[in-house]
Amino acid sequence: MTTPTTVLTVAGSDSGGGAGIQADLKVFAALGAYGTSVLTAITAQNTRGVDAVLPLPPQLVAEQLDSVLSDFAVRAVKTGMLGTPAVAGAVADAASAGRLPQLVVDPVLVATSGHRLGVVEAVERLLPYARVATPNSAEAAALTGAQVTSVAEMTAAARALTAGGPEWVIVTGGDVDTGEEAVDVLHGPDGTSVLRAPRVPTRHTHGTGCSFSAAITVRLALGDPVPVAVATAKEYVTRALTGARDWELGAGRGPMDHFGWSA
Repeated sequence: MTTPTTVLTVAGSDSGGGAGIQADLKVFAALGAYGTSVLTAITAQNTRGVDAVLPLPPQLVAEQLDSVLSDFAVRAVKTGMLGTPAVAGAVADAASAGRLPQLVVDPVLVATSGHRLGVVEAVERLLPYARVATPNSAEAAALTGAQVTSVAEMTAAARALTAGGPEWVIVTGGDVDTGEEAVDVLHGPDGTSVLRAPRVPTRHTHGTGCSFSAAITVRLALGDPVPVAVATAKEYVTRALTGARDWELGAGRGPMDHFGWSA
C-alpha cells in the first residue's frame, strides 16, 4: 500500500459536522487523501444556523501551521473561514513564505444561515497567493463591490477577481437563478468556461462551498490541472447533494452525503 497524499485545511469548526473543518476532512477521506487541519475558530452551529463564533488567537493558528508543515509533506492547502484579519495575516505569512502549495481559497464570508463568519479584509490578505479562489455569488459581490445575480455578472466577477491575484477564480452559482441547471463560471490563464450540472432539488445544501473547495484541493494534490480538478469537484458535489436529497438530518439546511452512503 502506498503512502496517501497529504492535504491541509485551514478553517473553522462546525459543531454540526456539515461544513468547515469537519466537512473538509470528510471530503479528503472520501477522495482518497490524508487530511490534516489547522483550526481558526470554534463555532456553535447546527443545520438551523450559527449561534456563536470564537476566533482563535493568531499565534495559535501560526503554531498549528508550524506543527503540521514541519512534519507532513503537504501537497495542497485550502482555507475556509478565517474570521479576522489577524488570523488571515498569520496564514498569509505562511503563504508568502511559499509554505502553502496549491492554495485554494474559499472566501467564507457568510454562512448558509446568513450569519457573518468572515470579513472581506481577511480574505483579501490571501487572494494574491491563491492558485484557485472559489467564491459563491454573494462572496464575489462582496469582494468586487458589484452585483452578481446572473451568469454574465458571474463572468465579470471572476475576471475582476483574477486581476487581484488568484491564478484561477471559479464563481459558483448555486444561489443564482439559472433554472434547472446549477451554473459555475471558471476564469484563468486558459480563458473563461461555464460548468453546468442538473440542479438537485434538496434542502440539504449545508457545506457545499466547503466541500467543493476541499474536493478541488484533493484533485490538485493528485496532479490534476485546475480545469479538470474543478470539473471533478463539481461532479462530486452533485453526487453528494443527490445522495442526501431525502435525508432527515437536522431541521434546517442539512449536510450532504460525503461518502456516497445513499448512492
